[in-house]
Amino acid sequence: MIINDICSVLESFSPLSSQENYDNCGLLIGNKKTEINSVLICLDCTQEVVEEAIEKNIPFIISHHPLIFKGIKSLNNTSYVERVISLCIKNDISVYAIHTNLDNNPLGVNFEIATRLKLENLSILKPKNNVLNKLIVYIPQTHLDQVDNALINAGAGKIGNYDSCHFRNLGTGTFRPLDGSKPFEGSLGSKSEVAEYRVEYMVSSHILNHVIKEMYNFHPYEEVAHDIIALKNSNNYEGSGMIGTLSNAVEEDFFLDDLKSIFNCPFIKHTALLGKKIKSVAFCGGSGSFLIKDAIAKNADIFISSDIKYHDYFDADNKILVVDIGHYESEQYTLNLLSAYLNKKFSNFAVHLTDINTNPVNYR
Repeated sequence: MIINDICSVLESFSPLSSQENYDNCGLLIGNKKTEINSVLICLDCTQEVVEEAIEKNIPFIISHHPLIFKGIKSLNNTSYVERVISLCIKNDISVYAIHTNLDNNPLGVNFEIATRLKLENLSILKPKNNVLNKLIVYIPQTHLDQVDNALINAGAGKIGNYDSCHFRNLGTGTFRPLDGSKPFEGSLGSKSEVAEYRVEYMVSSHILNHVIKEMYNFHPYEEVAHDIIALKNSNNYEGSGMIGTLSNAVEEDFFLDDLKSIFNCPFIKHTALLGKKIKSVAFCGGSGSFLIKDAIAKNADIFISSDIKYHDYFDADNKILVVDIGHYESEQYTLNLLSAYLNKKFSNFAVHLTDINTNPVNYR
């Protein structure tokens, strides 16, 4: 197996194009053609993790947080990032990051949290905008199934838990082949009319280029008439945070104690208890204070995240219970998520979870 095999599978699950614009996901160190037989999964690619990979003879590290986040102008080994990069290069260790593209995935970081909390009726807390398109393509009646199947297989026409979605109208297309053309139907210089379907598909921006490529591959015409329209619709299946419900409402104290136990928290920080039971739970792995107002707008009883600053707690405004469980604690089970996914895709490939606790925060 080569690194590109792993990259392709990860990026079909969480496309690089779905990462936030400040992020740096993908293969950060190494060559996609390098042969490998195992991988080490971690939250943070620290020097200790790289040394673990060297000791266990594991050539590939998959990290949730990118090792290279800001620009590197030199490799003088004066910072921990430079030292880790140098150590990886010297020992032929490749490094891959899957960060906010996994955060924005409805089956990613937050889904793992929801699973641990046994939540139901899940939905994205803050759906992404400007990531959907409408593809309109005109297909001759004789080739509708051929082109439609190709586009559906490429990912067009998928809406939530439904696929093969399109809308079509039968009409008449007209054209006149000019000198230099090689028409599928009709004759040079003569105007022709053909029964054609106007077919409309919803297409995610992440796969738009692939869908268009398949359209050209399977459409019989030399020139394919089509429109691509950027939509303002929110994508309810991609975005920040999630919200779900407990099967039964529970007291605040009971829920917070359970939360500490599930996420192995030495302690948690929270706003004043509101004296009401918790049923609707909003949450975001990692730094999610920017979602407090979204959680309030969706009538959540509690919002769980990390890295919440002093003034952010005031945003709760006695409308919601806000809880900070710690950054590492909120994302620790991401390792299990990635391990399970890769083991499902590659049964003959060794997937290891790091033995190193990379949490830089200590408690006393």
